[in-house]
Amino acid sequence: MEKAEEGRMRLCVLVIILAGSTVALADRKDAPITEQELVRRTQELYDAVAAGNQAPWKQYFADDCIFSDEKGRTMDKSKLIADITPLPTGYSGVIKLEHAQSRIYDNVAVLSYDANEAETIFGQKLSARYHITDTWLQRDGNWQIVASQAHRYYEDPAAGKADPKKYADFSGIYELASGQTRTVLSEGDNLFVERNGKKDQLLPETSDLFFRKGIEGRILFRYDKEGRVDALIDRRNNEDVIWRKKS
Repeated sequence: MEKAEEGRMRLCVLVIILAGSTVALADRKDAPITEQELVRRTQELYDAVAAGNQAPWKQYFADDCIFSDEKGRTMDKSKLIADITPLPTGYSGVIKLEHAQSRIYDNVAVLSYDANEAETIFGQKLSARYHITDTWLQRDGNWQIVASQAHRYYEDPAAGKADPKKYADFSGIYELASGQTRTVLSEGDNLFVERNGKKDQLLPETSDLFFRKGIEGRILFRYDKEGRVDALIDRRNNEDVIWRKKS
């Protein structure tokens, strides 16, 4: 009898231990995810890009996800996974996460971060910076990305060379509409555009194509049939705003 009772007690203890373990596992499964784990998983995604390893992307993106990239494409999961392919021969690259911030709730987590890309194309080095926000959702104890949106940081183009002797042709007053003017003027070997008391240097990309530091778009000058400058073109996203030369 004593041995039987002792056996029943051991069995009860074992059941209690197993039950406790099951509850603990359930608690861990349903626990909110940490920022550290979100960053780890996200870095795993980008480490898989160069090799075209689709496995992490299949694992961490929900079947009903929406993915919008820096090119303006919006894809579902099937199109996203199909887009993950190995880099061509002669290409290599890495993407590293920086400046991560998170907002974590019971079953929703938002991770916002910079992704810095370094790429080598047949020995030539390129770089790009992106900002990305991912929304993770916990369903059935599984955390997956349901929405992701990226944009690329603007970078000034590489400065080229222009002939300062041509600046006299560019200089003058340009009119957009009545009372709306801007002035192009040269100072030594530098060219500037001024409007409403604000003056920006025009940096050459090519001899007749200029940009302003930190401002997206290009400034170019149009010539008429006689070879004279008759307009300043403010080009933004391949659309032109034309300022006609007055003097």
